[in-house]
Amino acid sequence: MEDKLLNESYEQSFTKHIIGAGRWTLLLSVPLCFLPAIYLWIRYGALPPLGSILTGWFLIASIYGSWYIVEPISYFPILGLSGTYMSFLSGNIANMRVPCAAVAQEVLKVEPGSKKAELVATIGIAGSIITNLIVVTLAAVAGNELFKYFPPIVVKALDFVLPAIFGALFVMFSIKYPKYGVFAIGIGMFLLGVVKVLPTWAIIPICIFTTIGYAVTSFKRKNKADQSREV
Repeated sequence: MEDKLLNESYEQSFTKHIIGAGRWTLLLSVPLCFLPAIYLWIRYGALPPLGSILTGWFLIASIYGSWYIVEPISYFPILGLSGTYMSFLSGNIANMRVPCAAVAQEVLKVEPGSKKAELVATIGIAGSIITNLIVVTLAAVAGNELFKYFPPIVVKALDFVLPAIFGALFVMFSIKYPKYGVFAIGIGMFLLGVVKVLPTWAIIPICIFTTIGYAVTSFKRKNKADQSREV
């Protein structure tokens, strides 16, 4: 009874307001994304033909369209509801928001998917957004000048930052659930080494959803076996 009251209080005092604020801020951000293009059109008359716009949109959609489905589903267990709204508004989800949320939850030892995990993720993501704004502002002002002083090997090494982050995240979760990690690697190696014909945008969702399916099936089978032993 007490848990039910706590859940109802959490939904009313936190979740309900998050949904309201998150919904209108994300909807407001959509037209704001077009402001730079509208400014260039009005100020300089830079308006490409409709065919070029549609061609560009189709190319982007064909490459990143699958992420519209994959990212919200795969990241939600870590980000939580509030973290999802914040992350998709601020961007840099895979290389900053998810790692910050995951590390914050790991340090505080909260149960994944719980209310505490959502609150911890929210705080971690908020801190990353503030830090990101400061760093991006400094980089926008001084970034080009600093790059002139970096040796070529350092500039080239920056190309591996995102894969390194994904690798660290993979290891962090695979340590907890090693058989799921092995399964995911096996699927990826099979698609890349044996099938070889699928584009990257297809390989990623296949790996994600087959691993999710395997994890759910394995979890249900384990629960069923445990119940059978208890009987």
